[in-house]
Amino acid sequence: MESNGGGGGSPKEAAVVVPSSGDATLGGHLARRLVQVGVSDVFAVPGDFNLTLLDHASLHAALDATLAFLDKAVKPVLVAGPKLRVAKAGGAFVDLADASGYAVAAMPSAKGLVPETLPRFIGTYWGAVSTAFCAEIVESADAYLFAGPIFNDYSSVGYSCLLKKEKAVVVQPDRVTVGNGPAFGCVMMRDFLSELAKRVRKNTTAFDNYKRIFVPEGQLPECEAGEALRVNVLFKHIQRMIGGAEIGAVMAETGDSWFNCQKLRLPEGCGYEFQMQYGSIGWSVGALLGYAQAVQKRVVACIGDGSFQVTAQDVSTMLRCGQRSIIFLINNGGYTIEVEIHDGPYNVIKNWDYVGLVNAIHNGEGRCWATRVRCEEELEAAIATATGDKADSLCFIEVVAHKDDTSKELLEWGSRVSAANSRPPNPQ
Repeated sequence: MESNGGGGGSPKEAAVVVPSSGDATLGGHLARRLVQVGVSDVFAVPGDFNLTLLDHASLHAALDATLAFLDKAVKPVLVAGPKLRVAKAGGAFVDLADASGYAVAAMPSAKGLVPETLPRFIGTYWGAVSTAFCAEIVESADAYLFAGPIFNDYSSVGYSCLLKKEKAVVVQPDRVTVGNGPAFGCVMMRDFLSELAKRVRKNTTAFDNYKRIFVPEGQLPECEAGEALRVNVLFKHIQRMIGGAEIGAVMAETGDSWFNCQKLRLPEGCGYEFQMQYGSIGWSVGALLGYAQAVQKRVVACIGDGSFQVTAQDVSTMLRCGQRSIIFLINNGGYTIEVEIHDGPYNVIKNWDYVGLVNAIHNGEGRCWATRVRCEEELEAAIATATGDKADSLCFIEVVAHKDDTSKELLEWGSRVSAANSRPPNPQ
C-alpha cells in the first residue's frame, strides 16, 4: 500500500496494525470497529440478535477505558448500589474490593448486598446523612466507581450529593459509562467487575485517609430507672440482639427506621431490606410476610405506627404460616417522616391499642406473643423473652416513644428533601 505526501514526496509504506491471533477474524474486527465508531447498542429493529461478539469487544473496551481512568486517580473509592442484586454481581464486587484496596461504601438501598465485614468498608454513602466520615471520603475522591446505583430525590437527599459526573465510573447491569466520555453497552456487570478485579492496580490511599480522620462514636448516656425509652436506646439493644441471636435479616419500614437501621452493623450473612425507590409506607409488613416465608432464620422488622396501620392485617397470615419474626412497632403517634417533609394536621393519626389488636388477630390460634414497653428495663426483658422462651413464636413488641424523638439524619434529610420538593418548576 502506498500513499503520496501532500507535496509530491516519495511514496511511503503505510503502517499496518497486525491484530493478535485471538482477534484476527473478520467478526472480531467488525465488532471492534463498531465499538470504536460508537454504534449504538440499542437496535431499532426488533429481533433475536446474537450479541456475543459485541459483548466481548465492548467488555474489553470498557475495561481498558475504566482502567485508564482509575489507575491515574490518586484516591479512588468503590460504592455499591442496589442493582448489584438484579445483576447477581455481589460476589464480583467483593472480589474487586479485595483486589483494588479501595475504600468501600454502600448506597442506602444496597445495605446488606455486600458484607459490612469487608476490611475497608467505611459505611453508608447517603450524601449529607451518610455514616460519619463516609461522605467526606467519597465526595473528596478524584474517582469513584458506582456499581448499580439508583439516584433519585430520596437517595440523593434532595439532589444535594456533592458528586461530579466527570469523576464517576457508573456500572449498570448491562452498561458502563466512564466519566463524561464513552458509554459501553452490552457489558454485563458481573463479568465486568470480575475482569476488572484481575487487572486493577491496588490503591489504599482513600482508606488510609479514612483511618486518619476516623473517630469512634461516643457512648449513649445511661438511662435512669424508669426513664421514658429513647429510640437510640432501642436500637442499641437491637444491635446487640442481631449480633448474638440467630437473625437472618433486618427489615426497615419507610420512616425514621430508614436512618436508625442504616446504623446497624450487620453480621456476616444477615440480609437487609428497605423500600427506597418509592418510599411506600406500610410496605414492610407485607414484605416481612414474604421474606420470613423464604428463610429459616428469624427476621427483625422495625415498623412505625402510621405505616403499620396501612397493612396490619398481614399479621394474620404470618400467624397462619407459623412465622417467628420479631416486630418492633415504634409508636410515636404520627407520620414522623412526613412531619419533617411537609407538616400538617394530616400527619397526626388515631392511636391504636396495637398489642390488643395483635392479640385479637391471634385469637388463641398459632404461636404469638405481644407486649408493650415504655422504658429500657421493660425493653431488655421483652427482648430476652422474644429470643428465649418465645423463640418459636411471632413476637410483637410495641415501643412507646415521644413524638419528637427522631434521628438527626431524618431532620437533615427531611429539610433537604422538603426544599427539593418545593422548588419552582424548571421551564426546561
